[in-house]
Amino acid sequence: MNRGIICIVGLIFGLALSACSVEVADTAETKLTQKSVDPLITFIELGSVRCIPCKKMQPVMTSIENKYGGQVDVIFYDVWEEDQKKYASQYGIKLIPTQIFLDSTGTELMRHEGYFPEAEIDSFLVRNGLNTNSITG
Repeated sequence: MNRGIICIVGLIFGLALSACSVEVADTAETKLTQKSVDPLITFIELGSVRCIPCKKMQPVMTSIENKYGGQVDVIFYDVWEEDQKKYASQYGIKLIPTQIFLDSTGTELMRHEGYFPEAEIDSFLVRNGLNTNSITG
C-alpha cells in the first residue's frame, strides 16, 4: 500500500516537474522569437559627431532606441568620416543632420532635414504602428 502511494506521489510530482519545464521552455522560446523579429522601421541618422545639431540628435536616437526596442533599428552614419561618406551620396542628402525612416521592406517612409524633436519622431512612429508604454502626454 505504501508503495502505491509513493508511486502516485512520484507520478504527480513528475507531471508537475514536466509542466514546469515545458512552461520554462515556452517562455525561453517566446523570448528568443521576440528577439529575432525584424524591426518595423529603420531610423537612419546621417550626420557627424562634430556637427552641433547632429550632437543634439544623439540623445534623441538613444531614447527612441530604448523606448521602442526591437521595433526600431536606429543607425547612425558619420558622413564626415572617410569610411562613411558613401552614405551621404547613397541616400542623396543635402545637409546634416538628415533622418530617413524606412519600413521593413526598405521603402522610404519619410525624410527630415535638421534637428528632429523627439516628440515629433514619437508621433510619426506611433502613426506607423509602433507602440511603447513609456510615451507620456
